Amino acid sequence: MSKVSIPSLQPGTLYVVATPIGNLGDISARAAQVLHDADIIVAEDTRHTLGLLNHLGVEEPRLISLHEHNEARQVSRITALLQSGARMALVSDAGTPMISDPGYRLVNKAKTLDLPVIAVPGPSAVTAALSISGLPTDRFVFEGFLSARAEARRTRLRSLTSETRTLVFFESPKRVQDTLTDIANIFGEDRLVAFCREMTKRFESVQRAPVGELSARLREQREKIKGEIVLVVRGVETPPSAKPIDESLLVELLASALPPRKASEIAARLTGGRKNDFYKRILWAADRAGTDS
Repeated sequence: MSKVSIPSLQPGTLYVVATPIGNLGDISARAAQVLHDADIIVAEDTRHTLGLLNHLGVEEPRLISLHEHNEARQVSRITALLQSGARMALVSDAGTPMISDPGYRLVNKAKTLDLPVIAVPGPSAVTAALSISGLPTDRFVFEGFLSARAEARRTRLRSLTSETRTLVFFESPKRVQDTLTDIANIFGEDRLVAFCREMTKRFESVQRAPVGELSARLREQREKIKGEIVLVVRGVETPPSAKPIDESLLVELLASALPPRKASEIAARLTGGRKNDFYKRILWAADRAGTDS
């Protein structure tokens, strides 16, 4: 294989560099060269990035931290260095910067100032998970991390019940079981999900199954869930109705025609809402109808 020529870094330019999501062998030759040649490396966690730089043999790198807690105040300092001619690389802890990581404010400011911003593409947990999920990849939507708060998480999932595109979520090991349970309750237990864990690392695993089955399987396993997790969820296969469902009318009609448990199950399936919520509403509607009569 012939050696690829890598252009010299240009002064006053920000290079957005993708780094491995686990396996250090996934660093590209171009990314490694940019990190060697950059005057300054802007990193989410300087200690974490130093490990990668040591692996690459980058000697005495100049590092500046940029994370969610200091990005607003660091942007002016970093863009001033760019304006003075610094050749700068932006990296996150893993994968492609700004995909659920800091950096947006910096790149936005650099573009506003007409400073050159160049992509050095490479690994991304989003595209890696999609590529091995076996789910449709022609159209997808990345939702990042769902809220740690249960009701906010469920509200967001309810808003996605009619989404036909494949959905991609990041999730923590501590919350993933609760998230899968919510997906099963809101999207239905038959919705297909790929559970991608520790991709490119030694203990990589991918499980694909209907979410109800997957959730039950994880509950039964003895080992504690660990590692970085990406959930790939198939979009709804039936296009949403153009006319929204009147939930109040639906509750009223079902309450008068069916037992509460069956009525709440049907309401949840039709609307994507929670069965327990509809159960309470249907009981209330049935009680009110009995009182009025």
